[in-house]
Amino acid sequence: MKHIFLTGFMGTGKTTVSRSLKELLNMEVIDMDEAIERQEKMPIPEIFSQKGEDYFRKRETGFLKSLGEKKGMIISCGGGVPLREENVKAMKECGVVVLLTAAPETIYDRVKDSHDRPLLEQNKTPEYIRELLEKREPYYKRAADLEVITDGRTAGQIAEEIKNFLDSSRAV
Repeated sequence: MKHIFLTGFMGTGKTTVSRSLKELLNMEVIDMDEAIERQEKMPIPEIFSQKGEDYFRKRETGFLKSLGEKKGMIISCGGGVPLREENVKAMKECGVVVLLTAAPETIYDRVKDSHDRPLLEQNKTPEYIRELLEKREPYYKRAADLEVITDGRTAGQIAEEIKNFLDSSRAV
């Protein structure tokens, strides 16, 4: 069985949807950011401030490359994972990439009270979110095998759509 990689901008529902998918597919879930925090023994904002974004991005790539031989899992990826071509290649080699999307206003509502998103901490506005989304969107779309809009939908509805895609395409 292949891995299922949930990608998309922060606040699109990757972690929440991964939990619903786990129920439907009876697969293990790994949150990439949490796994890196455990390995580094510090939260993501500290990794960014002490070691830099480039260091963190390299840790994401290393994590993906370590998945090759493992049994199929659902991986909730950090928002920047599809920005690196080597990450996309690693995901495509061992799994299916699902892009979760949401409008900037929806994302803002979901992340406005969070302080563990270093790229938004000083610019938490729908306008800034829109700017970042526009820069990242081509990378997200290029990587995706399936794109799912999450605005106004429950995690269960989104998980069902993903499961139906997987069943119909025999992608996993």
